[in-house]
Amino acid sequence: MTFYDRADELDALDTAFESPGHDFHVVYGRRRVGKTELLKEFCDDRPHIYFLAAQEAEDRQREKFVEKVADYFDDRVPRIDGWDEALDYLGDKLATERLVVVIDEFPYLVDENDSLPSYLQSFVDEQLQDTDSMLVLCGSSVSTMESEVLGHESPLYGRRTRQIDVQPFSFQQARDVIAYDIEDAIRSFAVTGGTPMYLTLFDYDRSLDENIRTQILSPTAVLYNEPEFLLRTELRKPARYMSILEAVATGHTTPNEIAGTTGIDSGPLSKYLQTLRRLRLIDRDVPVTASAKQSKRSRYRVADEFLRFWFRFVEPNRSSIEEAPEIVYDGTIEPNLPDHVATTFEDICLEGVWEAIRRSELGPYAEVGRWWYGEDEIDIVGLAPDDDRILLAECKWTTEPVGHSLVSSLRDKADRVRWGSPTRDEEFALFSRSGFVEGLADDLNDNWSLFSPEDLKNLFAAEK
Repeated sequence: MTFYDRADELDALDTAFESPGHDFHVVYGRRRVGKTELLKEFCDDRPHIYFLAAQEAEDRQREKFVEKVADYFDDRVPRIDGWDEALDYLGDKLATERLVVVIDEFPYLVDENDSLPSYLQSFVDEQLQDTDSMLVLCGSSVSTMESEVLGHESPLYGRRTRQIDVQPFSFQQARDVIAYDIEDAIRSFAVTGGTPMYLTLFDYDRSLDENIRTQILSPTAVLYNEPEFLLRTELRKPARYMSILEAVATGHTTPNEIAGTTGIDSGPLSKYLQTLRRLRLIDRDVPVTASAKQSKRSRYRVADEFLRFWFRFVEPNRSSIEEAPEIVYDGTIEPNLPDHVATTFEDICLEGVWEAIRRSELGPYAEVGRWWYGEDEIDIVGLAPDDDRILLAECKWTTEPVGHSLVSSLRDKADRVRWGSPTRDEEFALFSRSGFVEGLADDLNDNWSLFSPEDLKNLFAAEK
């Protein structure tokens, strides 16, 4: 498999390993995000021991770990009775050779023995720190990694020398994988999101609709049951979580709307939402002008584009897909895909705003996000408190060019955004899938910026 991007993460690992002294790295992130591929790429040309934990009995896990260590050193496998002895054995070997030791899917080991972090604390304090070797603990269960390795209550707290929270690819990063033109790339990203595994399953020599049919709507395809599999690996009873994700994916975004759709009371719902946020499956938004902690105007959104697509189009139509996937695609997905893509387009435009800020094509802004109040909404608002300046932008994924009516609408809504002083500076931007009516740019002053998909393509490509 081709390895894509992750240059910053690789540089961090490279720098740490080449520096004198020991290193204890923690690498974590959602499943399928590419943590294992990152570590394999890093280890490829270095002396290393890579151990992938499995969901099996503790004794067998420990035996396999010791066998890995013994095999690397061409040693007879010793008799080991506990994790403390296994780590002592590793420590003795690290005293003779510098290498990288990766323990992948570490949460599986903790599930079988919750004392393991304490044994590792002793190993780091008494043996690893006297070497030039690197220990890497990696895990997909974000909650376990944050509590059992990074949390204040963990015996390992304060021992790590660096942590890497591996995120899905941004649209800009995903463009290295998505070999479509810019407009189809946006549509494709709205289906796969930035998860490397999902991106690389698509065949970009085929059309997007072919990829959806073969890679998602086929009951034998990996992605057909992927979200259900992910939830079952994280949650013992995923049914209610799936109903919440479906509700959010189909446009019920406030707590009251989610409760009304799912039938879950507000008390339990709050706990379910917190769990889904901890698993990074949903995000909570508040208007960019409001306090995230104090605002009551919360909206939730599915944090991954593929999950949003699946819970909107696949989960509600499972029975029909089993019988007639073509009818589901032609009758449900294809006519509603533009509306689905429009939400993704807003996120990509938000990414474009940050890139334009970095390149000084827009003014500097400290915060950028969505804004709404009552019936009014603005897709993107940027705040520059020190300069008393505000950015207001709209994003339109329509088949018609944007014209003067959107300009007037945005100006009117700008007056209703209560932020800054009455004399604040205002900057405007429009993003349009189908470009702009002739003469619009000439009718606007220098406070306005217009971006077509081709402009976004050039903006993202300029960084490379």
